[in-house]
Amino acid sequence: MSALIAEDEIFHEAELVWLEDITALDYVRQSLDRLPTRRGRPAYHRDGRMVGYALLGPQAKPSRSSGTFRRRVFWLLPHDRDTDPEGLYATGAPAEAVDPRTLAPGRKGRKTERSEAGPLSPAVGELGDTLPL
Repeated sequence: MSALIAEDEIFHEAELVWLEDITALDYVRQSLDRLPTRRGRPAYHRDGRMVGYALLGPQAKPSRSSGTFRRRVFWLLPHDRDTDPEGLYATGAPAEAVDPRTLAPGRKGRKTERSEAGPLSPAVGELGDTLPL
């Protein structure tokens, strides 16, 4: 879950790979999964769809107990706002959701007014922006 992902857990990320155009998404869910490799597209076993994943640099070490690597996976469920705009998340967002525009390798991302589908703050409106960066 995003609240549980610490910067030191994603320090060795080298790249984020997106499988979809994230500019069309208000939010993505992120999780830190145990995967057998540093690189490559991971298998996906959730409902919904994977929209992206992290690649780790060569300095990333596997877990001593399991031999796996902790990598972020970005995903959406069938009832998320992109497919059901008037549904459960018409406003607000799931706990593990972040605005994909705030993500970068080694940076966990954050919720924004855009990801929460809430009204823009006066500061954003004064700048003439419609979406926070």
